[in-house]
Amino acid sequence: MATLTESFADLSTTRGSMRVHLFTPATEGKHPALIFYSEIFQATGPIRRMAAALAGEGYLVAVPEVYHEFEAPGTVLAYDAAGSERGNALKYEKELASHDEDTDVLVKFLKAHEFSTGRVASFGVCLGGHLAVRAGLHPEIEAVVAFYPTDLHSGSLGPGKADDTLERIGEIGSPLLFVFGRQDPHIPLEGRVKVKAKLDEITADYEWHEFNAAHAFLRDEGARYNPALARVCMLLMLRFLAEKIGV
Repeated sequence: MATLTESFADLSTTRGSMRVHLFTPATEGKHPALIFYSEIFQATGPIRRMAAALAGEGYLVAVPEVYHEFEAPGTVLAYDAAGSERGNALKYEKELASHDEDTDVLVKFLKAHEFSTGRVASFGVCLGGHLAVRAGLHPEIEAVVAFYPTDLHSGSLGPGKADDTLERIGEIGSPLLFVFGRQDPHIPLEGRVKVKAKLDEITADYEWHEFNAAHAFLRDEGARYNPALARVCMLLMLRFLAEKIGV
């Protein structure tokens, strides 16, 4: 018996159509919604498997193609040098306003979805971790989960490598959950200290977890994957989401 269904929707933005991959629980009734922002590689196999696992826990999960204005619908970048080069180039080319518009379009879509309770949270890994935090600036995002969010401490997302996400984090009224790997070269100790200090300065409602792990340890593909730790972290996230938006 199926526990979920997979589909997609093409949503309109001012910068063209945005493909969104949907993972819907097969059980009756309505479900809290979760925007799942991917890595720079878009909706890869590991991302889809995480989304399916979350749908199996009772969440309506939407995975947007974060580079929809640059790549054809359905494009997945490979976990190789060429894919990394393209994904990293686009994260500095895409405008912050486009990310913000994407979030607004997604929130409106999910709040009106026939299987949604109307409650929406954001979740992301790597680039998506940063985007999940930035999504928290939207007044209708009720909880934020960020795994090893890149460029957050350095404020280097977008054109000119100059974003204001951390600077504006005090505008986020929803609770936040952060998870980091201490052996992550993309977010060194000084970067984690900077983010945490900002959260303490604004007396944010947040949880903070650090583990002895590499960048992308949640991804179930490649040498950095830590399956035991991934299970622990998924339970942390599921408990957090259940508290904040229900299940």
